[in-house]
Amino acid sequence: MFENSREGFRLLIERIRTYSPLEPVSVLLERTGPYHRALEQYLQELDIPLYVMQAQRRPAGMRKTDKRDAFALANQRYSQLELGVPPPDAAVQLIRRLVPPPDAAVQLKGLIRQRYALIHATTRRKNKLTAICDDLFPELTRILKDPTAPVALALRAQFPTPHALATASLSTLQQLRGGAHSLCDAKLMTRQQLAAASIGAKDFARQRSLVLEPAQWIRERRLVREHIAPLETEITRIATQAREGQSLLSFPRIGSVTAATISAAVGSILNFPSASARKSYFGWAPVVVQSGSALDHTRLTRGGTRTMKQVVFLAVWQALREHDSEWAKLYDRLVKANCRDDERTQSYVGKRRVIGRVAGQMTEALSALLKRDAEVLSEVLPGQEPPAPLLYDPQAHRQHRQGQYRPLTSTPLPNTIPILRPRSPE
Repeated sequence: MFENSREGFRLLIERIRTYSPLEPVSVLLERTGPYHRALEQYLQELDIPLYVMQAQRRPAGMRKTDKRDAFALANQRYSQLELGVPPPDAAVQLIRRLVPPPDAAVQLKGLIRQRYALIHATTRRKNKLTAICDDLFPELTRILKDPTAPVALALRAQFPTPHALATASLSTLQQLRGGAHSLCDAKLMTRQQLAAASIGAKDFARQRSLVLEPAQWIRERRLVREHIAPLETEITRIATQAREGQSLLSFPRIGSVTAATISAAVGSILNFPSASARKSYFGWAPVVVQSGSALDHTRLTRGGTRTMKQVVFLAVWQALREHDSEWAKLYDRLVKANCRDDERTQSYVGKRRVIGRVAGQMTEALSALLKRDAEVLSEVLPGQEPPAPLLYDPQAHRQHRQGQYRPLTSTPLPNTIPILRPRSPE
């Protein structure tokens, strides 16, 4: 039993040295949330190969002890890595090598988490301000669609009740409007008329609480947005300088925050042994269910990382907005081939499944590009200048879709590569 401290880790290494030198030693860890990360970092500093697997469930009735857990992990490692025995349940018992993530991914991981936390906080305050507006002054949305827009918040902070807004002078409202040209003088006067005849809360006690609460929410929302701005600046700087970020930014309509989110979530792409493992992690792997001729359907896996699934979905939507891109052409072709045309609505039915198909192919393209670039970088000798990062090539993608391709070989690669290299004409 060793303490979770640097002194405990040092005693662990000394105990290992009493059995064997460190050169042939490898360590298998169960993923236990944040508790294994300190030991993981310490062992990586000593260049000890690390393997990881999911936390295992103990059979019913078996008493849990650290000695039994360590013995079970040793048996799992020896069976799979030395004897080549496949695990009974590959979904939870598969052992894989752990490759340390790039420095940029380590930095982006903390920044992306902080940004998402601030975005959620902003959304929560926005929903609260919208609910208060619906209770106090529901007619506001007839003039301003978004009651949490900057100009709307400026007016609400200065005139928190409909009565205060109805008695305000037009010149004061014009000053608070600022450069919002969509809010003309006629709309300001209409807003005052709506405020005078508002059906919002009239009870004085209720109005009192609704006046004090939004003032605090408005100040908090502004403060949170001030924290988001420098975070996004730093995220953009790291993403544009990192190799992985440059490769992802070469895809159409993928911005710096999206590229940084993917880089932070993936870490090292070499940790994924196959394309199917990468698609499963992204959440866009198909699951086929078949049994004779009576049962045959396909659905998306329920696993994967929720953040990655959302990011890829938004990236697909952005790519489809660029109508000349190969992704938009692929989407249009699949919709016409696989979706039913509804005569009543004059639209296709089942387009969501096509989006899933495009998202799966984009996931393959993203991961294949990162995988190939990581393999190229791993072949660079110490002290040698690494080549430029590999980028997405739209022209090569077009040739790939037209069938003019051949598999990638080990020949020197250009700075822009497709998923499959174009086949040379015979």
